[in-house]
Amino acid sequence: MHNYYAFVLAAGAGFRMNTNIPKQYLPLLDKPVIFHTIDVLYRHPEIKRIFVLLSPNDDYFDSYDWKEFDSKLTPIYCGGATRAETVLGGLKFIADNVSDTDWILVHDAVRPCLDTESLSRLICEVKDDDVGGLLAVPVVDTLKKSQDGRAVTTQPRNELWRAQTPQMYRYKLLYNSHISVNPLSVTDEAGTIELLGLSSKLVTGSEYNIKITYPDDLTIAENNLLKVK
Repeated sequence: MHNYYAFVLAAGAGFRMNTNIPKQYLPLLDKPVIFHTIDVLYRHPEIKRIFVLLSPNDDYFDSYDWKEFDSKLTPIYCGGATRAETVLGGLKFIADNVSDTDWILVHDAVRPCLDTESLSRLICEVKDDDVGGLLAVPVVDTLKKSQDGRAVTTQPRNELWRAQTPQMYRYKLLYNSHISVNPLSVTDEAGTIELLGLSSKLVTGSEYNIKITYPDDLTIAENNLLKVK
């Protein structure tokens, strides 16, 4: 039997939102964005514990009441300058409490619209995989390559997917990938795995599972949450 642990990445500042507080703490349906992210992970029976990876300078997390999640929730103030550094800090923190073959599901704090069905599908389809995998959705838009602000070519899309989170890998492989790469060169966990010459399994996710990046995304997330809950 293998355990499933979740990392919620919450160390970012979210400068593109043009707000005074990090976007994971912005209000969404009368709760901070990160509340909804934690909630879906907490309610899933396979997730043994949720580690929230925070900036060492985070002054917001402790100002909220997290008691309803106490049985599974652990904050870790290990955020680094990059995503990879933050994940590595979390992996080092839990090293003595997990086995090499336990699964780590890395999820963005600002993806609050993850649904239980997608999460279950990820776990079911990846749990026996030799590498690991991630939620993703096939690209359906026509893609253009630009030059000087003009479309110069159309890019083939039949093999392109938009990566989402969670991204799920065994502890040892994820740790080894993060100590083997330049953390500035990757933007997700699958990228670190690719630098080891390995390929991650793509599991079909949901269009609702958006990442809040710009102000208008809050309205979209609110509508999505009402559909997936």
